[in-house]
Amino acid sequence: MKKLLFILASFLSISSIYAGGYRVSIQGQRALAMGHTGVAVVNSAELAFFNPAGLVFLENKLNISAGVTGIQSNTKYQNLQTRQAFETDNPIGTPINIYATYKITEKIAAGIAIYTPYGSSVEWPRDWAGSGLVNNIELRSIFINPVISFKVNDVLSIGGGPIYAIGGVNFDRNIELADGATSTTGPSSIEIDKQGVTAWGWKASILFKFSNKLALGASYQSKIELDAKNGDVTFTNAPQFDTGFNASLPLPAELTLGLSYQLTDKLLFAFDFNRAYWNAYRSLDLDFTNPAITDSNNTRNYKDASTYRFGAQYNLNTKFTLRTGYYFDETPLSSGFFSPETPRNDSHGFTAGLSYNVNEHLAIDASFLFLYFDEIDESFDSDSRDNIPPFEGTYKSNVFALGLGINYKL
Repeated sequence: MKKLLFILASFLSISSIYAGGYRVSIQGQRALAMGHTGVAVVNSAELAFFNPAGLVFLENKLNISAGVTGIQSNTKYQNLQTRQAFETDNPIGTPINIYATYKITEKIAAGIAIYTPYGSSVEWPRDWAGSGLVNNIELRSIFINPVISFKVNDVLSIGGGPIYAIGGVNFDRNIELADGATSTTGPSSIEIDKQGVTAWGWKASILFKFSNKLALGASYQSKIELDAKNGDVTFTNAPQFDTGFNASLPLPAELTLGLSYQLTDKLLFAFDFNRAYWNAYRSLDLDFTNPAITDSNNTRNYKDASTYRFGAQYNLNTKFTLRTGYYFDETPLSSGFFSPETPRNDSHGFTAGLSYNVNEHLAIDASFLFLYFDEIDESFDSDSRDNIPPFEGTYKSNVFALGLGINYKL
């Protein structure tokens, strides 16, 4: 029983998918097709997410963008000593984005951004080699961000607004019973669940539109603390404990700088630099509501990480606009803290897409992403898992994503 209590106290659960995981950048079909560049690209209501300051520079009074993306992620793990190999069987994720903007006057515009920045699943086979760390984990989230934009002069605009975040998480892993105890009905496991977690943050941005050719922009999103209070804890094939849990999980502040340049009448180039301040996530502290279970402090040691994004857009004719891009995304994970909950290393994103103009008001957008993670040999060396040996091996991961959206302007 004491061993079970200790393992529960060192439960390293929900932080991983909140803080890294398959955190794929998909907040707009046009931007995604251009390597997820958008801070200085003035071409749709997607600016409500990428740079609210730019809304006053949109030509039309009303702009609406909406889209959905299907994401299929895959990770393969192999123990180099035993040669055992396992592969995830993740369900298809479907993040959405909805943006609407309205120009109130020539100097003021308002809008709303609704999107799902964290929403993925990792499912390993039941009773695989790392089942003591994770069997499956799923995160659901949605951000609601009303924004406003002010034109200071013909070149400069500022914008921003509050962010209301709603999230939920479910996590399952195997546990060991007390020494000598076994379960005759199947593996012993623990599941934690918390839905309806809410928090507030904010976004502020600026845009310099020097001419019809050159634009520079910057956007900053604050850190958001998701405080899970009195979440549910369920045991299967194990002694039952009446307990809940509390935990505080940070989503990092982010700064994005961008530029766009119209090289020719048909060709646009864009570049974004993103810095995510993951250093705020040093540990996961779990407070169990049952005093019989020891609270735990688990070191994570995340580090700040940068993403470099490149994109291009080509107006083929009045009906078709073609896009392509690439981005390099640094991992925030530190060596020795590489968990199968967050099997991600530095990654390379290759993107493409197009728009089809149905008429002067309506366009259909499509995007494609292939995200390739560098193969890595790493381990998870927790200092609080009851002398359990480090879990190590080789990880290979990739993501495919197909998106479809519409743009309407009036």
